[in-house]
This record gives sequence, C-alpha cells and structure tokens, in this order.
Amino acid sequence: MIRILASLAALSLLAACAAQDTAPPESAPPPPPQDASAPVWTPPPEPTRILDRAGLDRLLANKGTTLQWIDWDRRGSVHARMEGETLRLTGIQTAHDGPGKLFFDGAVVELGAGYFTFRGTIRITDTPDRGRVCEAEKLWHFAITQNRPYYRLREFEWCDGLTDYVDIYF
Repeated sequence: MIRILASLAALSLLAACAAQDTAPPESAPPPPPQDASAPVWTPPPEPTRILDRAGLDRLLANKGTTLQWIDWDRRGSVHARMEGETLRLTGIQTAHDGPGKLFFDGAVVELGAGYFTFRGTIRITDTPDRGRVCEAEKLWHFAITQNRPYYRLREFEWCDGLTDYVDIYF
C-alpha cells in the first residue's frame, strides 16, 4: 500500500512539473483569438537605426514622391512619422488623367548618410499600361545619387522587366 501511495505521489509531482514546463514564457505572444473579429497579435516593429540625423530630418520634411510613369512634375504625397522609435512611411501618387497609381507603406529599418532601407509594400498599378500590377513586400533600398534632391529606389526592374523610378524628394 505504501508503494502505491509513493508511486501516486511521484506521478503527481511529475505531472505538476510537466505542466509548469509547458506554460508559455511571459514574453510569448498570446494564443490566436478564437473570434475572427478579434485583433491578431503582431510583433512590434523594430526600432529604426538612425545613423544620420540630417537624413531623418529630410524624410520627416519630405516634398513628395513620384513614379516616372505617372508624372515627374505633379508629385504624390508621403506621410513620414515617428511611431515610437520607428520611422514609418506611407506614400501615394495617382495619375490625374488615368488609373495609374503608386502606393507604398512600411517602416524604415536603417537610415544612414545618403540612404535608407525600408521594409514594407510597394505597389504599382495600371501604369505605364492599364492592367499592369506590380506588388511586393520586402526589404527595399533607397539612396541619393549624383547629389540629386531625392532618394531613389535602387531595385529598378523588380517586377516585370520595366525600370520603375520611385523617388522621394526632400
């Protein structure tokens, strides 16, 4: 009888230890919600590595964006803002005489002297031809070249072989 009680006590202790080992750590995301309308946990964006304060000032006070297929002279808008320690960029340019559109949204990962890297989505639709759709979510590279007054996207032929010049002016 004593052996049975000792065995049951040992099993209870093991079960209690196993339950503790499977508990999620405090930093783990909550389990997925059961209700589809409930918000889904997403990790916070990483802080922007700001290596050039003048570059930060240029982006925060930017003067718009262009895609050469839409218009060089009539710029779209870029909303640059700090969200905590992360620099976020949302930009749009639309054609005034057609359906062409440029859209981007994401966060600046690193900002250095004359360049920045941007993690987010860039989408080009209906330009230069109706029906063209180019969209990707990835790490993008922008740089200032030849002392120009804008950052230019360095992935030129990222979609379908056409060269897309996406510029953010300062």
